[in-house]
Amino acid sequence: MNLTNHVYIALGSNKGDRIKYLQEAVDLIFAEIGKVNSISKVYNSPAFGFESDDFLNTCIYIETRFSAEDVLQKLQAIELKLGRERTFSETYQARTIDLDILFFNAEMLKTELLSVPHPELQNRQFVLQPLKDVAPKFEHPKFKKTVEELLVECEDESEIEAIKIWLKNPSKQFDFSNYNYIAIEGNIGAGKTSLAHQISCDYNAKIILERFADNPFLPKFYEEPQRYAFTLEMSFLADRYQQISDDLSQLDLFKDFIVSDYDIYKSLIFSKITLPEDEFKLYRKLFYLMYKDIAKPDLYVYLYQNTARLQENIKKRGRDYEQNIDDEYLDKINSGYLDFLKNQSELNVKIIDISDKDFVNSRSDYLWLLGEICGEVKS
Repeated sequence: MNLTNHVYIALGSNKGDRIKYLQEAVDLIFAEIGKVNSISKVYNSPAFGFESDDFLNTCIYIETRFSAEDVLQKLQAIELKLGRERTFSETYQARTIDLDILFFNAEMLKTELLSVPHPELQNRQFVLQPLKDVAPKFEHPKFKKTVEELLVECEDESEIEAIKIWLKNPSKQFDFSNYNYIAIEGNIGAGKTSLAHQISCDYNAKIILERFADNPFLPKFYEEPQRYAFTLEMSFLADRYQQISDDLSQLDLFKDFIVSDYDIYKSLIFSKITLPEDEFKLYRKLFYLMYKDIAKPDLYVYLYQNTARLQENIKKRGRDYEQNIDDEYLDKINSGYLDFLKNQSELNVKIIDISDKDFVNSRSDYLWLLGEICGEVKS
């Protein structure tokens, strides 16, 4: 997993429909760089260092997996997309949009193209005031002073005024408020754990992850499936019961909902594939005795991935004991899930085909997937 970077970006416009350009810039930053956590008020201020129309300025705080250099490159591309004309002149000019990285985590970076923290932010009231709205206590890594303190000490006497227009946060378009518990399921290598992690990070969810890596019978099963199938499925049954009982009973008042990378019914699906008929009947009886009182998810998401893509993902993650899984076994798992879900009346199910998507490495694919999850359930 790539680490999440915390980035503060200043936005300004003094040419054309200024509010429109600011909103479009925020929307594009969300679509192409990362989640927008907060947006400051919009301030009107005179042009700084040259004669021109007044600027509208704002500041946003985002989270992203991209590096500082990648963020800079993407911001410059957004400026061009919104009509920013760059010249080789050293004088300031009117612009449709101006995007500057103010802070990148608490790092101090200096390259030919990038200087972070922004070298002039402490001298500009029109930067500090919006920044104070979103990060008043953030400490400048060089000056060791908070944004509030820098604003008090700033010698810029320009008059700035908050206007009565708020920009919309595009992150709010994905609404998880209808769900207390979402289970994400899929075949081996479908990406369910990656998706659960990202949703948990972006939308303040408590995450429950299957503890498969701790199961000592899993590598043995892949070597001798007939010998270890029942032992493996029984150990998973006990472990999943213990984990899901504990995690669902422990409320977290600081989280908005729960997201899990598995559902208890996967025990039935896998055991039906791996066990002989007589052993499966015994297993199913034990399953329903144990799980009859366990809470069911409000939303069950099944990530469908074709077998070729599954094999690619399995190879990439490099777990030794998975490298010899054959296509037939993956096909059986997909069929097992789909047969189960087609006949399932108790669960609110969404089956999403992600065979041509890469939501881990493509932000547009990730946002598409969020739209599919948060959209209405198709009957």
